[in-house]
Amino acid sequence: MNYTGIDYHKRYSVACTLDAQGRQLKQARIDHNAPEAFAAYFAALDEPSETVIEACWNWATLYDLLEDTPGVAKVVLSNPAKNRIIADAQIKNDKVDAKALATLLRGNFVSTVHVPGKEVRQKKNTVRQRLWLARVRTMVRNRIHTVLDRHPRIERPAHKDPFCNQGKAWMKRVELPAVDRQLLDDDLEMHELLDKHIRAIEDRIETDNAAHADALRLRTLPGVGKVLGPVIALEIDGVSRFKTADKFCAYAGLVPTTHSSGGKTSHGRMLPFCNRWLKWAFIEAAWVAIGCSDYFGSFYKRHRARGKGANEAITITARRMAKIAWKMLTDKRDYSTVPVVAKPLSPAALVSD
Repeated sequence: MNYTGIDYHKRYSVACTLDAQGRQLKQARIDHNAPEAFAAYFAALDEPSETVIEACWNWATLYDLLEDTPGVAKVVLSNPAKNRIIADAQIKNDKVDAKALATLLRGNFVSTVHVPGKEVRQKKNTVRQRLWLARVRTMVRNRIHTVLDRHPRIERPAHKDPFCNQGKAWMKRVELPAVDRQLLDDDLEMHELLDKHIRAIEDRIETDNAAHADALRLRTLPGVGKVLGPVIALEIDGVSRFKTADKFCAYAGLVPTTHSSGGKTSHGRMLPFCNRWLKWAFIEAAWVAIGCSDYFGSFYKRHRARGKGANEAITITARRMAKIAWKMLTDKRDYSTVPVVAKPLSPAALVSD
């Protein structure tokens, strides 16, 4: 068996192959405008090859290509954050990186990353597109506020949501100087277009995940709706991957870093290497849940009363929600169907904080 490391870039890749004894058999630069070059590279080798690539920008394109390439026995996706032998190298270039990856693979030292199926990846791309559009819409809204704030004497209507139908109608008819009036009209037009695209993609997300059992189950959790349910379910991609709720929370980036030495333990910032989409989804769900759920609302207020700041308290609430979500998916039961035994069983009894 041979071992091939591939340093993947936008327009080209550098591949390096070692044999079972660690001798370098071949090294080459492969341009991406000729995908058949990968097949030619592996066809020139005498034995099948295990191949490793890093989970970087658009890794799935190369991963799928290699899986269908003759001569590739197995494709391994590695965690670039844990490949310290590459990050700490004094001499670093594409050839050195490719050889280092092949060396790690040969010694079975590669820290692997979970690879979702093609269908799951496609659904995740759709969901992430919706999240990106929402961020762009927020930028446009901030721009609209900037234009209006240039005219503090204008009396604004007392709407809780400035972008409700009445609020947008007021923005369209408010009198402003000619230049700012044109800018506001352009921004409102862009806002309406983004709203249209977001509604359309939300309908597509709901249709794509209508039969997803985990997504439907998660929607019974307060704060989780038709968008956050699929986001969480698709990012988890099978809760059986996580043996405990704590491991799941660490994957979601909802636990702090810990340093313990000489009998002293201190906690720092939240874990930097995590699934940022999952972390965002639980934080967003927590903000909604504290307003619509008595349990999560009192849980949040209790931590605020202990001197925690709003961001810290909401993160603790999100961690509690993540633990309950793990329990729901593991036991295959909805949040609203928690059994009553002797006395009402609160969500706190499901898992410990």
